[in-house]
Amino acid sequence: MKICRLSGVLITYALGSCVGVCLYDPVIRLAGMVHIMLPNNMDSKSTNLFKYADTGIAETIRKMEVFGAVRSRMVAKIAGGARMFDIQGGGSIGNIGQRNIESVRKVLAKERIRLLAEDVGQNYARTLLFDASNGEGRIRSFGKKEVIF
Repeated sequence: MKICRLSGVLITYALGSCVGVCLYDPVIRLAGMVHIMLPNNMDSKSTNLFKYADTGIAETIRKMEVFGAVRSRMVAKIAGGARMFDIQGGGSIGNIGQRNIESVRKVLAKERIRLLAEDVGQNYARTLLFDASNGEGRIRSFGKKEVIF
């Protein structure tokens, strides 16, 4: 998880089944990004709250509020959640990407953060860039045209 204000670009690489969550307060141009690896924190002893959708998003919002963000102004953009491997008989376990997407959407709704845009699913990895100066997201994937969202 990283936060920057006014200028700078936050980047997370190799979003396969993981989901990158970009949070933004446009009034003070405060940007936050968290790289979500798993839907739920099932380990009360975990020292990295940011890798789980349920605890990572809430903690990122809290830290942004410390820096002056106002929750009612915050918006979100998400990318990732691909199905990178086709596991026979794996059911939902084999599609951790979809579980991550669903959990991220659920947490954002619970936190009352409006989801403006998403580029999720499919079967390819993404690099996500998020510009603090204007809240613009960019997605780069091998062999694909860059997506601006």
